[in-house]
Amino acid sequence: MAAKLKTICSAWAALRSGQLVNEGVTGEPWPAKDLRNARLRECVEVMRALFRGETVTHRGLVRVEEAKLYSRPARPPLLVGAAITPHTAEWVGSWADGLITVSKPPDELRKRVEAFRRGSGEGKPMFLKVQLSWAEGERAALQGAMEQWAPNIFASSVLTDLRRPSHFEELARTVQPKDLEGHVRVSSSLQRHVDWLARDVELGFSHLYLHNVNRWQEPFIDAFAAKILPALRRTSATAEAGPPSR
Repeated sequence: MAAKLKTICSAWAALRSGQLVNEGVTGEPWPAKDLRNARLRECVEVMRALFRGETVTHRGLVRVEEAKLYSRPARPPLLVGAAITPHTAEWVGSWADGLITVSKPPDELRKRVEAFRRGSGEGKPMFLKVQLSWAEGERAALQGAMEQWAPNIFASSVLTDLRRPSHFEELARTVQPKDLEGHVRVSSSLQRHVDWLARDVELGFSHLYLHNVNRWQEPFIDAFAAKILPALRRTSATAEAGPPSR
């Protein structure tokens, strides 16, 4: 699958240790996080060997018997590690080609960035999935976030171990609108979104993926294409040019 993706998209794949709601369909016991991480690490080495053209047999926490990619991309994709805690970000820095994480307040994001770089991630690309809710009115933006994204305020250690969608719905019923602050960027102000994104760029994120969590996607795409992207391009150009000479 990674080889096929490389032929149709730009050159990276995000790797993470999984969630029970997705992987539970196999019927296998759900392993603890440290074991999932160890499995992921083995899979990364198998994938890299396959992209080098090797025939791979691996018998560890995961098993592979004489696997080979007969159609390989000219350049292998970046294997980007997902992390939402500083501890995992530092570990990801030791083996991944880059980092992908989700938006949080600047102080929290900075800790992840510093941990990733401390773990040998210095100079590697960093990707940010920006969780936002924009609508033409403030009330609609907040309502859309509450309807679609409320349970995602909880810690990864909770969410990864939930088995059914109904479990997420039960959690969502405990969430109040004020709880979304810091977890979803809720605002009808385009300028506020520009300011948030500019800070992300300042932290060193080279790729921003904007996830509008509500259902109003067409107005979001139109508004952000017309206003947000040009503003970010101007911000980036100013940053690259540096301060004016005296």
